[in-house]
Amino acid sequence: QVQLVESGGGLVQAGGSLRLSCAASGRTFSSYAMGWFRQAPGKEREFVVAISWSGDNTYYADSVKGRFTVSRDFAEDTVYLQMNSLKPEDTAVYYCAASSKLYRRLPYEVDYWGQGTQVTVSS
Repeated sequence: QVQLVESGGGLVQAGGSLRLSCAASGRTFSSYAMGWFRQAPGKEREFVVAISWSGDNTYYADSVKGRFTVSRDFAEDTVYLQMNSLKPEDTAVYYCAASSKLYRRLPYEVDYWGQGTQVTVSS
């Protein structure tokens, strides 16, 4: 079992930045590919980014490429999502996810979810 706890959400103006954190506990953090999804009101949950178990490989949705950066800290068992140049359309609840599969499969196969953190971008 893996427990995931997100933090760092909030309200920011368009063009601003936020950094989300996802603290993992339970089974070996380094055994899992990690990632982020988001869900806007009235929309389905969508994939944002995945990072491999080693941290060497990443995979971004086109909508955030060049603006968002994912990283993982093995000493802290934490995954970070640095979000820059935020847009109103980035407004959503952001969920941390863990997968025992290869990072490229994370959009389709998630083993554990966090509870979510709200990000609101005002225009």
